[in-house]
Amino acid sequence: MKPDMKRAIFPGSFDPLTMGHLDIIERSTSLFDELVIAVLNNPDKNPMFSPEERCEMIEEVLADFNSGDCRLVVESFSGLLVNYVKSKNATSIIRGIRAVSDYEYERRMALMNKRLAPEIETVFLMASEEYSYVSSRLLKQVFLLDGRVDGLVPKLIVDRLRSKNGG
Repeated sequence: MKPDMKRAIFPGSFDPLTMGHLDIIERSTSLFDELVIAVLNNPDKNPMFSPEERCEMIEEVLADFNSGDCRLVVESFSGLLVNYVKSKNATSIIRGIRAVSDYEYERRMALMNKRLAPEIETVFLMASEEYSYVSSRLLKQVFLLDGRVDGLVPKLIVDRLRSKNGG
């Protein structure tokens, strides 16, 4: 990494990637030279897709994505986020905020991360209004109950949800 290059980490489960996630990625590309979409490997969350499947889907979706001059990287990680961020020589953590409840949780996490690694900044981006109610968990519930999720996730993700669910 060049000394003046700004690298940020956008961590999450991305199970699955939503249009809200894509909105945060798109808006982050104007702020950083490199954005690492870091897929959390946390089996306790009982994910629908493996970390490898999630990384693959994100890479496929981003293949046609215009990130301008920002380099996009997709990889999985496990363990303490600040340790991962340090290992990547990143300066910032990107977090999307949908509602006040998100802010309270994310604020506590950001303060703990700041205590553990004062040199790393957390950047909060407000969710766009059209996606402010969408979460991966809610989306999966709607999908599994035969609700329509078109427009809330990229078409490739809808197809993968259908094939994962036997349909």
